[in-house]
Amino acid sequence: MKTKPKGRNKVNVITLGCSKNLVDSEVLMAQLKAADVDVAHEDNENERRIVIINTCGFIDNAKEESVSTILQYADAKVKGLVDKVYVTGCLSQRYKSDLEKEIPEVDAYFGTRELPRLLKQFKADYKHELVGERLLTSPAHYAYLKISEGCNRTCAFCAIPLMRGKHISKPIEELVNEAKKLAAKGVVELMLIAQELTYYGLDIYKKRALNELLLALSEVEGIEWIKLHYAYPSKFPVEIFDAMNESPKVCNYLDMPLQHISNNVLNNMKRQITKEEIEALLRTAREKVPGIAIRTTMLVGFPGETEADFEELKDFVKEQKFDRLGVFAYSHEENTFAGDHLKDDVPHEVKQQRCADLMEIQQEISFKKNTDFIGKVVKVLIDKKESGYFVGRTAIDSPEVDNEVLITAENEYLSPGSFVDVEITNAGEFDLYAVPLTK
Repeated sequence: MKTKPKGRNKVNVITLGCSKNLVDSEVLMAQLKAADVDVAHEDNENERRIVIINTCGFIDNAKEESVSTILQYADAKVKGLVDKVYVTGCLSQRYKSDLEKEIPEVDAYFGTRELPRLLKQFKADYKHELVGERLLTSPAHYAYLKISEGCNRTCAFCAIPLMRGKHISKPIEELVNEAKKLAAKGVVELMLIAQELTYYGLDIYKKRALNELLLALSEVEGIEWIKLHYAYPSKFPVEIFDAMNESPKVCNYLDMPLQHISNNVLNNMKRQITKEEIEALLRTAREKVPGIAIRTTMLVGFPGETEADFEELKDFVKEQKFDRLGVFAYSHEENTFAGDHLKDDVPHEVKQQRCADLMEIQQEISFKKNTDFIGKVVKVLIDKKESGYFVGRTAIDSPEVDNEVLITAENEYLSPGSFVDVEITNAGEFDLYAVPLTK
């Protein structure tokens, strides 16, 4: 009697790239599980004979990681270590024909909106009744909530519209239902994500409706913290700040990628906003929500960025004192306006130095802001226990990208997913140290 090799029908989903990709993987896994497929996320036990790779195609490093991962599993298939390899996500959407020619060992490639076709490989149909259902890959107490798909912007450096298509908002009712399902699983914190958060609602409600969504989500029992990620600054709906003030669940935290401040660079980037408008928006945010924490990202080395432009950016970062800041070096992307029409004229070593210079400024700002916390009592959400510490975050910190609060695990136990009041006792550039308050 023949038996199937161990792990023959087990599926391993590998996710590369951003949190939006992670949500896509979680939705895929829920659909597979509903079809009685044994599925896991990034299982390292080497027992799973079918692999689905959810790729990223945003910038060079991400594309290289995706290609490397595909090659790794294509080689594993050749060696008989896996039976099937499927590739989906942004890289597959953008370079499908090239990948099919270059890595034919992959059984099939799928675009970002071809989940039903991918499910057919497992003789499964897309189940509409599962809308909002996901197999969470994050710790049980927090989750990302993708409120829309795609982007209508035409930023000169960005290939996201090529990979994700036009903006499509999810209805408020659908998102509230998804939030309720997440809360029922123990989720207490939601990170709202999208390619462009502040465009939400324009396509289905004919107006920007993010503030209405925030207030509706605030009514979901069990959800305690709601954070905003990827908010585009142009035509920003300032009603969001009213929602922050109205609902204690909407954290005074805003992730708003600004990319630059020089009007010369902003114009070349096609960001549809000026330096003066950005500065006015930041003033409004801080006036309406005193103490608001603002996270942003900057893109240096864009074609035509001069030393004067970069000095202007440095002065801006020093002046604004952002709570959190990330810096990226520009990479030329084909089929974008910059890639097709502008010369990549800033040398690689100059880009890297500008990244380092900007981060050095931010490190000083971050250290000063963190030391200001010493002696204060703050509410912390515990994420995990690691290396002798319980690791938590404040209401102005998101997972993976922001500061952590380290609490010694010597004397007591703090449950992951619980909220704890702590006193900050020490600070580093990107970490806070604390002791829990005795009850």
